Amino acid sequence: MKIGRIPYINCYPVYGAIDRGVVRLDADLMDGVPTDLNRRMSAGELDISVVSAVEYARDSYRYLLLPDLAISCDGPVRSVMLFSRRPAAELSSRNVIISRSSMTSVALLELLFENVWHAKPRFVAGDAEIRDVVDSSDDGVDARLVIGDAALVLGSNHRERYPFVYDLGQTWKDWTGQPFVFAVWVAQRSTNVKEALVAHAGLIASRDWGLTHLAQLARQAHDATGVSQEVCAEYLSGLDYGLSYPHLAGLTEFYRRLVERGRIPNGTLTFLPAA
Repeated sequence: MKIGRIPYINCYPVYGAIDRGVVRLDADLMDGVPTDLNRRMSAGELDISVVSAVEYARDSYRYLLLPDLAISCDGPVRSVMLFSRRPAAELSSRNVIISRSSMTSVALLELLFENVWHAKPRFVAGDAEIRDVVDSSDDGVDARLVIGDAALVLGSNHRERYPFVYDLGQTWKDWTGQPFVFAVWVAQRSTNVKEALVAHAGLIASRDWGLTHLAQLARQAHDATGVSQEVCAEYLSGLDYGLSYPHLAGLTEFYRRLVERGRIPNGTLTFLPAA
């Protein structure tokens, strides 16, 4: 079995015990940024993977959600950020770089510009990994959507470049009152159910271990990114890795708004069944 993993530190709590041999997972872990894993799942190259929430909605007929496993927030997310040289409401006709690495963050940003900031910027696709945002001079760029580890690095060490910073998780919360689900774990409907359930159990066990060892994972995150251990600990502890009723409500509200705008097909949430 091949299982997809995002190499960002926000996945450390789910895979940390597996990486350390504390929890056994009889599968090959395949790393990739969210859009890469989305593509590989869509092509049938992976059996199970974390994917963008929008990828599930786009192809819900081919996927089954893994219960109680997601990356979500109920307020600030800290790693999905709009960094801007001017207020977001003043970005109409301005260039805004959107990350090629994420579908969900881009869809959320579009909703926020339409409904919260009431602006119509020019979206320009670009790379937004750590090396891209740190080394770039951003000439001709008024704002940039940055996700994952790069958002933590830019927010911690390069804030002077952008006087206006917006946390998309917090902005969604302020707008709707709901939590936001950025990523979910899914299995191909063609995957053997018993094997998928075993893998799911392993991921849940690893997640549960990770949530009780956040200090250890924060040290690992600091080593990987250079962001202070305190900031990494605050970041990891602020995320939710379950999929509770409130998170499902936020997810379906996000989907409802995208369906209304014709950006995803109408569908249903279908979960991996018990054996």
